[in-house]
Amino acid sequence: MTRLTRRGVLAGSAAMATASYAVQVRAAPEPQKITPALIEAAKKEGKLSWYTSVDLPVAEKIAKAFEAAYPGVSMKVERSGAERIFQRIGQEYQSKIYNCDVVNSSDAAHLIIWKRASMLASFLPEDVAKHFPQAHWDADGMYASWRVTLSPIAYNTSQVKAEDAPKGFNDLLDPKWAGKIVKAHPGYSGTIMTATQQLSRDLGWSYFEKLAKQKVMQVQSAADPPKKVSAGERAVMADGTEYMVNLLQSRGEPIQLNLEVRALRSVHSLVKDRPERKKLSDIKTLREDAAAVADQADDIKARYLKLFKV
Repeated sequence: MTRLTRRGVLAGSAAMATASYAVQVRAAPEPQKITPALIEAAKKEGKLSWYTSVDLPVAEKIAKAFEAAYPGVSMKVERSGAERIFQRIGQEYQSKIYNCDVVNSSDAAHLIIWKRASMLASFLPEDVAKHFPQAHWDADGMYASWRVTLSPIAYNTSQVKAEDAPKGFNDLLDPKWAGKIVKAHPGYSGTIMTATQQLSRDLGWSYFEKLAKQKVMQVQSAADPPKKVSAGERAVMADGTEYMVNLLQSRGEPIQLNLEVRALRSVHSLVKDRPERKKLSDIKTLREDAAAVADQADDIKARYLKLFKV
């Protein structure tokens, strides 16, 4: 079986992409209302499957809120890292398995790739068209962002004084932080894939070459570094998601952000092969172009593996 890769999809869809993006600017799709008739039709179907990269407890709360808003319609949460979701959907589509109704990825490049592969269905929620600038949702209604995520540095306030905390990414290269850093993996997390692309662009791969020598604790999800820091397993996180830091702070955990970061987007879309699910996707969203990540992701994973040996 041939594995669906970013490089393969992008190469195979080059002619189609040129036609769809360069020939003409199409009118935006008609905004869709969530009407009583659509809700009743959704109740007859009874359920939908949501593939998401958001932290599982957060995803479960969102699912419960959705079910409370639309009684009689259940939401099944399928949570994993964005890069793993990308692989899973590719494998399922190759096997003609279409379990995913709505997908959320913290790697916005995935939506570019899925769109070019004609895997997404067009649907523009009325709330998106009404409340968000058009620049922040796909012109063809294929996807839109749902959350804005930061990938900052954070530190354990019981182990590190504020005046001693790293003030920027290059500070993490100081020998005093050796064995005290935790970071997530771009092969698992879409947030970390995007952050890795941005940091390699701005600081160069020499930054990661030096960081890899700092005896870094490697974890998978972007939600994991804040948990390791607050638990005292490491003093500092080199990356991770800021919303988990905020959640831990709200519980009184000893963790503090350093906002020397880049803004990321997390994106939602409908999968094409479940068009009947359009009635279930009133999603408030934003988007960002992520073509650079789409083009570079395979190389980023390979270089990261070589440096960090994981």
